[in-house]
Amino acid sequence: MSEHTLSWLRGRWGRWGLFLAAAVVALAVGLHVARHGWSWDDNRKASAALLAVQLPDASGQVQRLDQWRGRVLVVNFWATWCVPCREEMPQFIRAQAEDGGKGLQFVGIAVDSADKVQKFSKDIGLNYPTLVGGLGAIELSRDLGNRLMALPFTIVVDRDGRVVHTQLGPLKPDKLHAIVDPLLAAG
Repeated sequence: MSEHTLSWLRGRWGRWGLFLAAAVVALAVGLHVARHGWSWDDNRKASAALLAVQLPDASGQVQRLDQWRGRVLVVNFWATWCVPCREEMPQFIRAQAEDGGKGLQFVGIAVDSADKVQKFSKDIGLNYPTLVGGLGAIELSRDLGNRLMALPFTIVVDRDGRVVHTQLGPLKPDKLHAIVDPLLAAG
């Protein structure tokens, strides 16, 4: 920022305005890097790493993400205590019910305990698998591109196992359909 801009911000809003402006710029840069900072090699490595993930489901059975290879896979990192996570899940339930037969597969990875996941899943009528990663799931999400280590974080993988989209923050219904519909149609 130029000295003139800094001076204007100090005079207009004081130190809090300057702090707020810096925070907004930092957030915007972080979101941009989180969404667009991957090279092709990083994408291939992330795709392979994601499909190699093995975690227990809420009943304790170990599941591998590569069992859903050949489907359009939407992997959502979430937690029962995360309000934006809870708000986006009903649309995921609807999309799984509507498009599961076309090859769409949602899988949740919970940053939580199995007992909380079981209760929450039952309460909302979750119709797709949820794996339990505990606090280690945050680190896993970072390794898969969630540089801010925030929730929710969603990864979309095409039928060939390539990561085609990552989303930090809630995935709105129109954006979800814009991403997965062409992938489903191509299959």
